[in-house]
Amino acid sequence: MTVQREDAVARHRRSHLADLVRNISYEVMPFKNTERDVLHSVPTEVPLTVTVTEAKGIDHTLDLTERLARHGYVVSPHLPARQFMDEHHVADVVARLKQSQIRSVFVIGGDAPKPAGAFEDAYSLLRALEENQHPFEAVGIGGYPEGHAAIPQDALELALKQKAPLATRVLTQICFDATTTADWAAGIARAGVELPVYVGMPGPVNRQKLMRISAGIGLGQSARFLQKQQSLLWRFLLPGGYNPTKLAKRLGTAVQKTNGNIRGLHIFTFNELRQTELWRQHLLSAVSAQTSERDDRS
Repeated sequence: MTVQREDAVARHRRSHLADLVRNISYEVMPFKNTERDVLHSVPTEVPLTVTVTEAKGIDHTLDLTERLARHGYVVSPHLPARQFMDEHHVADVVARLKQSQIRSVFVIGGDAPKPAGAFEDAYSLLRALEENQHPFEAVGIGGYPEGHAAIPQDALELALKQKAPLATRVLTQICFDATTTADWAAGIARAGVELPVYVGMPGPVNRQKLMRISAGIGLGQSARFLQKQQSLLWRFLLPGGYNPTKLAKRLGTAVQKTNGNIRGLHIFTFNELRQTELWRQHLLSAVSAQTSERDDRS
């Protein structure tokens, strides 16, 4: 490869990374000090999603969503299908969010072993939301680049195709292999799912923080949390640990393999908000400096 070709490839890779970094959202967990920590560390320009815990339920998440929205944040509450009781419950939540002018939600199946009511999965809840003529401009659904331990691959693919017409974007679960994520994104596009994809990845968080979070979300959910985050925990046990900057850079390179449907990053903060925001600002500064250097050479 010539020097000129190498420079062109490097510039292209940096431009993809810059696009991803400038389209970042954070996932936060509804704990005691979450509101305080968000206000202290996260600028309102960063969109947020708020998870639901089985112990505290949907209302606790909606309370935090509404408070953060009043502070000027764009906030999407998680709506786990398996925690909704019936159609009346759906209608009540829709009415509440409409009154609070919440315009974005993230619809998931949820981790509860048994549904609390009529909704088994995200697709059934999405249909109920449509029937209630929901006001949401942005509806996120989950994506699984490495599959799901409890759901067969063909069922995952069918579910995504069913959900896609009722959604506006896909937020993926954590995958540490950028090539796997890019191949999956390209594959769903070929299969007719034309939604933009936001890649889920952990921010700068340590193993001890994960263990403390697990201890605070209830026994049953804690066990499932640890099972889901097992690969993340192992990453922190390996020499050198986990480096979110390296993964973001690999994703910036891997995006070139897709048709452009990967649009941004969704950061699982595990409520390590100060460190996550410092990392984001550092990454923004780095890509901005590279862009300026590229422009100066043009």
